[in-house]
Amino acid sequence: MTNRNTSCFCSLSLLLATLAFHLADAAVPAIFVFGDSTVDVGTNNFIPECRGKANFRYYGIDYPGSVPTGRFSNGYNSADSIGGSGIIDTTGFQLFTKVVPMREQIQQFSTVCGNLTEMLGTEAAADMLSKSLFLISVGGNDLFEYQLNMSQNDPNLPEAQELLRILSSTYQIHLRSLYDLGARKFGIVGIAPIGCCPLERAHGTGECNKEMNDLAQAFFNATEVLLLNLSSQVQDMKYSLGNLYEIAYEVLHNPRSVGFKEAQTACCGNGSYNAESPCNRDAKLCPHRREYVFWDAIHPTERAAKLAARALFGGGAKYATPVNFSQLIGD
Repeated sequence: MTNRNTSCFCSLSLLLATLAFHLADAAVPAIFVFGDSTVDVGTNNFIPECRGKANFRYYGIDYPGSVPTGRFSNGYNSADSIGGSGIIDTTGFQLFTKVVPMREQIQQFSTVCGNLTEMLGTEAAADMLSKSLFLISVGGNDLFEYQLNMSQNDPNLPEAQELLRILSSTYQIHLRSLYDLGARKFGIVGIAPIGCCPLERAHGTGECNKEMNDLAQAFFNATEVLLLNLSSQVQDMKYSLGNLYEIAYEVLHNPRSVGFKEAQTACCGNGSYNAESPCNRDAKLCPHRREYVFWDAIHPTERAAKLAARALFGGGAKYATPVNFSQLIGD
């Protein structure tokens, strides 16, 4: 049976990698990616204790040579980050045993900053960082773990509003830490309607899990307030907040308008909605992956990710605010 929280659909699995492709010719000297399992490129393969991995078939079937690299997708995902992490330090340990939380990722980046200063000098390094783009995708794993703890009747579990307060305050600390290290341009990816992934349908009524979707929307709203407040407190901070919920919701509820034929069942898996067992060599594989929104029980196909990336990069205010990602890097 598929683990209900193996990863999350908090941002499309290939999203940040696709954005990086769009940004390749843009006027940014570097792109730094921070995030959770949705931006893992196989780093988890080298963490022996980590149980959240994708280094087996049919993952990577559309990657050159059909090699399962550890990306939670059917194809590319070149964003170099750690899977399973969350905003809160403890997120992911119950499910995956060993992950790298956001706080530790920032500590690692601090080492990178020191190396850059040694290579370029203080002023040149600061200038490079101020012009670079910092892509961040976190939060979904925190919500999935909250749901898991609810199902286990954890007596120490906070109320939903208290959880959002904790996430928001911790997120602000992380963003401020990056700012203090030299970051100035932040591309923040919100959480998609995680309650509509095949896994949630298979373990529920067959409909979207409204409670999970409400949490995702509430987290987006809290993040919007957080960014407004933080940007008013510091100098030269610029950001784009991507509304992945809106982008994914439109695709999921009108898939044929963008060329998809299946938006509820996963391409790879078994059981109800192809979401009751893992995507592996024994799974049932759909013949036309471009027609599916979901690759496995929780991750999108490469094509779905590219559609979302284009909306974040060049879409209007409905998809990214106060500017889109293209306008952010051009500012």
